[in-house]
Amino acid sequence: MRFLQERLSREYSTLSIDWPGFGDEARPQIDWAPDVYAAFLSFLLTSVVREPHAIIAAGHAASYVLKQAAGAPQSPRLVLAAPTWRGPLPTMMGKHRPFFDWLCRIVDRPIVGPLIYRLNVNPLVVRRMGADHVYADPAYLAGERLRAKLAVTRADGARFASVRFVAGRLDPLANREEFLECARRVIAPILVIYGSETPQRSRAEVEALAALPKIRSVRLPRGKLSVHEEFADATVEAITPFLRA
Repeated sequence: MRFLQERLSREYSTLSIDWPGFGDEARPQIDWAPDVYAAFLSFLLTSVVREPHAIIAAGHAASYVLKQAAGAPQSPRLVLAAPTWRGPLPTMMGKHRPFFDWLCRIVDRPIVGPLIYRLNVNPLVVRRMGADHVYADPAYLAGERLRAKLAVTRADGARFASVRFVAGRLDPLANREEFLECARRVIAPILVIYGSETPQRSRAEVEALAALPKIRSVRLPRGKLSVHEEFADATVEAITPFLRA
């Protein structure tokens, strides 16, 4: 979110956060679950930044924000960048499978867990995943950008929340209909922004959301799941009229 912050700070005060279990600081071994993140978001909106003008959320964060706003009597306007409600493995496999829970238990173990995790977050794999699903430019994740991403994966305890995200254990909603129903219940204006190169399965979920009658949407000519990071200028240009309205 830093690139958006740098641009929006010319006109707005902004706050960005690392979700519990993520970021580049050490993380405890916790069975991270959706309730933890819902409670954290509630804390932010009651004790840190009350009544913000807008919330900009990307990926899974967008679903948590949608769910929170759906249950609130009032909500700030929402900007959702390539919003998702389902983790990578359930998206690839089409549904949750028992193997995903087994994977979490294995990665939690002291010796084999770090080994499996490291095999999946080495520079080659991270760049490959980024090029396949996250960034439109295959060469985008290199140099200092790659070093920054790897620093996040190498923080102590990074594997505990990461494997749960990948396995779908952090999915805040059970299915597409819940995803859409949350959006229907939100009182505030919602803008959905996504890139035309978003992976097919994720794009289908985004476009189902964008098709709801009261949702405003912008599809940028470039961009995948991290469209707001790779194309920050185009993203800010698209959302500025919505924020100023």
